[in-house]
Amino acid sequence: MKYKVGLISLGCDKNRIDAEVMLSELKKNGFEIVNDETKADIIIVNTCGFIESAKRESIETILEMAQNKIEGSCKAIIATGCMAERYKQELIEEMPELDAVVGTGNYTNIVEIVNNILNGNNKIVKVGNINYNLEYKERVLTTPRHYAYIKIAEGCNNNCSYCIIPQLRGRFRSRKMEDIIKEANQLAKQGVKELILVAQDTTMYGIDIYGKKMLCKLLTELETIEGIEWIRIMYSYPEEIDDELIDTIKNSKKICNYFDIPIQHISNNILKLMNRRTTKERIIDVITKIRTKINNAVIRTSLIVGFPGEQEEDFNELVEFIKNYKLDRVGVFEYSQEEGTRAALMENQIPEYIKVKRKDRLMKIQRKISLEKNKSLIGSVLEVIIDGITSDGVYYGRTYGDAPEIDQIVYINTKNKYNNGDIIKIKIVNAFEYDLIGDDLNEFGK
Repeated sequence: MKYKVGLISLGCDKNRIDAEVMLSELKKNGFEIVNDETKADIIIVNTCGFIESAKRESIETILEMAQNKIEGSCKAIIATGCMAERYKQELIEEMPELDAVVGTGNYTNIVEIVNNILNGNNKIVKVGNINYNLEYKERVLTTPRHYAYIKIAEGCNNNCSYCIIPQLRGRFRSRKMEDIIKEANQLAKQGVKELILVAQDTTMYGIDIYGKKMLCKLLTELETIEGIEWIRIMYSYPEEIDDELIDTIKNSKKICNYFDIPIQHISNNILKLMNRRTTKERIIDVITKIRTKINNAVIRTSLIVGFPGEQEEDFNELVEFIKNYKLDRVGVFEYSQEEGTRAALMENQIPEYIKVKRKDRLMKIQRKISLEKNKSLIGSVLEVIIDGITSDGVYYGRTYGDAPEIDQIVYINTKNKYNNGDIIKIKIVNAFEYDLIGDDLNEFGK
C-alpha cells in the first residue's frame, strides 16, 4: 500500500524550506504527496512558535487537521517545526490528537518517524538537534516553479531580548558556498527564475566558516547561474549593510534593488532594551547611503510597537521617523510577550489596547505614504514577473520591489498569453495603497 501524506507549513520561508525537504524525503521513500488533507493517511503540520498569534494558528491548524482522524482516512497527525521544538512535552501530553512531535533539527528523520507510527508506535518525541548539519538536501518546491527560497544560513547569534529563535534554531551557522551554488543550479534547472535568499541574518553569511562576511562573494557566484534572472535578499540587518554590499547590488543586473531591513524601532532607548546591535544614527545613515547610491532602491522594514518601556516619546520618535523617511514597505507588529525571553521579564509591560492603538496609527500613516509612492509611479515603465492569473483572467505579478506574499501586486491589462515566470515590461496606469495596474507594453506599445 502506498500511504498518502499531506503537509501544511506555517510561519516563515525558512520553515517552508524545511517542509520541502521533508516532502522530498517522503516522496523518495515511496510515499504519495497529496494537497487534499481529507485524502491523507498522515498529516504533518509544520508549526511556527515565534509569537503568540503564530502559536495560536499552529494549535488551531492541528485541531482542524485532527478532524480527519474522525471523519476521514487519516491515521496520524505529526507536529514539526518551531512550536514543536519549543513546547515538545506540553504538546505530546496535552494534545491527544498528536502522534509525534518533531523539532527543528530532526525533520530529516521524518521517514523513520512516519514508519514508526505506521508500525503501531505513537507519542513519539524527537527534538533537541538544533545545531544540525546544513548540507544540501533535495526539496519538493511548494512555491510556484518560477521562484524559490534558498536558505544560506541557519540559527542566530544576535540574541535580541524579545526573540526565542536562538533557542529553537541554534547558533548562527552558514552553509558552505559550494553547497548553496549546487542547490541554486538545481533550482535553475527546474525552471526557477527568481532566487530569494533567506536566513535569520543574511548579512552575516560566511562569518563563522570563512572568518569574514561572504554575502557579496556568494551573490557574485549566484549571478553567473544560467536561467536565474532575479536574486532577492531578505533579512538584512542594518549594522551589517556596508558599502561593499550596496555597491554589489547597485552594479548587478540580476540582484533586485530591494533592501529588507528589519529595524524593529528607531528610538535608541528601545533599541538598547531590545539588545539590537545598532542605533538610530546608524539606521538613518544606512538608509541615506542606500538611497544616495541607488535612486530606485525599495526599502522594506518591520517594526515592533508596545515593547516594554516604550514611552510616548519613544513611539512619537518612531512616528516622526516614518513620516520623514517614507520607507517603501512597512510591516508593524504588536510586541508579543514570549516566555523564555529577557523582554518577557521586563517591567513596564505595555497594555494591549495601547499596542493596538499605536500599530493602527503607524499603519494609517504608512498607507498614505504607500499611496503617494504608488501614484508617483503612474506613467513609469517597470519590469514585472508574472505570478499567475485571476479567476477573471487577469494576469498579476510583482516588480523588483515586491517579495512574494508580503508585498504588493501588479495587475496587468493584456490580451497576450504568458506563463508564470515570464518577465515583461508594463506601463503603470493606476495606483492604489498596496496595488498597481499596468498596461502590457507588448500590446499597448510605448
